[in-house]
Amino acid sequence: MTKVLFPGTFDPIHYGHIDIARRAARLFDEVVVAVYDKPIKSLLFSPEERIALVERAMEGLPNVSVVGYQVLTVSFAREIGAKAIVRGLRVFSDFEYEFRMALANKRLEADIDVIALITTEQNTFLSSSTVKEIASLDGDVSSMVPDYVQAALRDKFRILGHNQTVVPGTSLKD
Repeated sequence: MTKVLFPGTFDPIHYGHIDIARRAARLFDEVVVAVYDKPIKSLLFSPEERIALVERAMEGLPNVSVVGYQVLTVSFAREIGAKAIVRGLRVFSDFEYEFRMALANKRLEADIDVIALITTEQNTFLSSSTVKEIASLDGDVSSMVPDYVQAALRDKFRILGHNQTVVPGTSLKD
């Protein structure tokens, strides 16, 4: 039985993440979607909120489970008995970053491989940061996230108001 780990912050989960998880679920016996709890970047949703959104997104996939974690990803993969870490690649810059991470992880845990799945064409532009920024400006993210994620974003930004600093400043306001 082949178990793989699909890690991320999923802040929030979007259709690109969901597509990678579904494709991994077709390829492997067991997929553990792991929601990282200690990233360096600022997060919009709490770990519990992110886990709940990811669990809902994974409904109907019997060989997919969702957990939170707070340690090195490669160490967590070893702890749960995963043979590989699944990552999604969107653009060339993703490859460079993921390549460096895969080499570092291989040095730490030689028995755990990294498997990169290329995103589908319609998801190449998707990132959680893009989704959050558009949603923070009352933009329509319905083609990027499921309706319950869109509602969670709307509620979160209503609570935070216009003075929130969770969303990084990019050029979408211009």
